[in-house]
Amino acid sequence: MSLRDVRLRLPVVALPPADSRRMREPTGEVPTPRLAVWELTLACDQKCIHCGSRAGAARPGELTTDECLDLVRQLRDLGVGEVTLVGGEAYLRNDFILVIRAIREAGMACTMTTGGRNLTPARAEAMVAAGVTTVGVSIDGLQPAHDRLRGIPGSWDHAFAALAALRAAGAAVAVNTQINRLTMGDLKGLLPLLHGAGVRGWQLQITAPFGNAGDHPEILLQPYMLLDVFEGLGALLDDAVRLGVAIWPANNLGYFGPFEAKLRKVQKRGAHYKGCSAGRAVIGIEAQGDIKGCPSLGGAMNVGGNIRTASLRDIWTRTAQLAYTRERTVAELWGYCAECYYRDVCRGGCTATAEPLMGRPGNNPFCHHRAQQMHAKGLRERIELVRRGPGDPFDHGLYRIIREAVDPQKRAREGAVGIDEPRVDRTVLPMGPGVTVGSG
Repeated sequence: MSLRDVRLRLPVVALPPADSRRMREPTGEVPTPRLAVWELTLACDQKCIHCGSRAGAARPGELTTDECLDLVRQLRDLGVGEVTLVGGEAYLRNDFILVIRAIREAGMACTMTTGGRNLTPARAEAMVAAGVTTVGVSIDGLQPAHDRLRGIPGSWDHAFAALAALRAAGAAVAVNTQINRLTMGDLKGLLPLLHGAGVRGWQLQITAPFGNAGDHPEILLQPYMLLDVFEGLGALLDDAVRLGVAIWPANNLGYFGPFEAKLRKVQKRGAHYKGCSAGRAVIGIEAQGDIKGCPSLGGAMNVGGNIRTASLRDIWTRTAQLAYTRERTVAELWGYCAECYYRDVCRGGCTATAEPLMGRPGNNPFCHHRAQQMHAKGLRERIELVRRGPGDPFDHGLYRIIREAVDPQKRAREGAVGIDEPRVDRTVLPMGPGVTVGSG
């Protein structure tokens, strides 16, 4: 896509100044990425309504096999220790086994995340023989919720069949689950099924409002619902410990509530959230060679360069887009996050949740601590869609945050007591009427 094409898109995020898109000298010590999350292809065999990358068809100009193998070399030279292959569906590329083998021969661990719809026993055996060690299968709730989200009847059964095929082939298996309005009540019932399927690691995350999910406010959690979510998670964590299933929270779940230490017990870096690791410990790769710090963010504001025009090392060390989390300060926070007690550590939480919601990071209502603080004041926060995204991979619309009374009678009488409008390039946008769906 040309720069002119980018400018003609819906301006949900303004382009950075030209100076920031050029290579520059690092302003401080540059960390070594431990993990690379590599979208091997955007081709997919499911139709998920919560897919952030809007996967389905392959991207135009995806990397050739030779370019993939050269990228493996560059990842090794950069010091990456683990490469996680994602999609779309990585197994839909005919050369994905060659890529796996090259990653292992380069001395890096190779893992994979999949929806598993067509992950046959033969594919599972070939993957493990090539060097895949652990595969995470996406299972979102019990069968009705999962199949509705995935858009394919029978997808839930295929996901469990994939787990069985992978275990039979000798892979370690894990599951990742998105928490949203369709799945939040399914977690307790899903846990024993995962345990019975041999799963001993379970990653939980909330559905973030970008890509397809941003077009479906009816499935997104409202921020005030986090109170109910974490009440259920407290008991779920106890059950998981009893069964020997380690729960691993993703970057957008938690933030300094009373369950924080319990929730992050299995994470080596400590018992509380310590800020976004994108651009510090993690690097993201899109299938056509674009390099970014966060695997879940795309667009000109977040892509540092392309390996067809620059080396991976130069993009990692010398672009502002990948240095963002290394250099951000509390001065970039706004709304409640700017006054929060934990602002110096948290820095607004997950950028891939806040930026797609509000147009720029630094104000994130999807925070357990924040929901509790609001509730203590008799308030709650909800989000309201005001502009849809243009329909591109990793795009987003815009939402506003509305603060209102918890008490329904007071809420009906007083209406909103505060509104945070979305911001683009530090400018508050004038918004029209919002789309309120199931605000309660």
